[in-house]
Amino acid sequence: MTRKEYNEAVELYADNLYRFVVKHTQNRMLSEDVIQETFAKVWEKHESIEASKAKSYLFTTAYHQMVDVLKKEKRTTGFDGQDVKQDDALSHLFDVQKTLQEAVNRLPEIQKTVILLRDYEGYNYNEIAEITALNESQVKVYIFRARQTLKNYLKSTELVA
Repeated sequence: MTRKEYNEAVELYADNLYRFVVKHTQNRMLSEDVIQETFAKVWEKHESIEASKAKSYLFTTAYHQMVDVLKKEKRTTGFDGQDVKQDDALSHLFDVQKTLQEAVNRLPEIQKTVILLRDYEGYNYNEIAEITALNESQVKVYIFRARQTLKNYLKSTELVA
């Protein structure tokens, strides 16, 4: 990948990467650190990366970096980062969004990852498999199980009829 292609990839995918990571971490500072480290790692290897694989490589790197940071974060106590907060202007809408976010956060890490990549970011099964190092069948199973769990959680909170 050339310098120009790298810069184009950063421009194209930075927002999507950030959204993906912040949905997982619920912490803006931590997410920014993960994204910065991701771009640094990709830059170090940019000459050996095919431009057509930049998106997949960026998301895979971000995913692994995020998992490493979250593991480290669980081992340490107290983090003074800024949590992501929702504005309460339309309370009912935000209550539904808050409940959905709570449901997503309750999912096992791998189910949360595949749901965010599929339903929030719009990736296909093959791309998700490549990013998470799973096979396509595993991705489909995790997505199915995650959706079932979300459905049951939302039903239990009486938000869905």
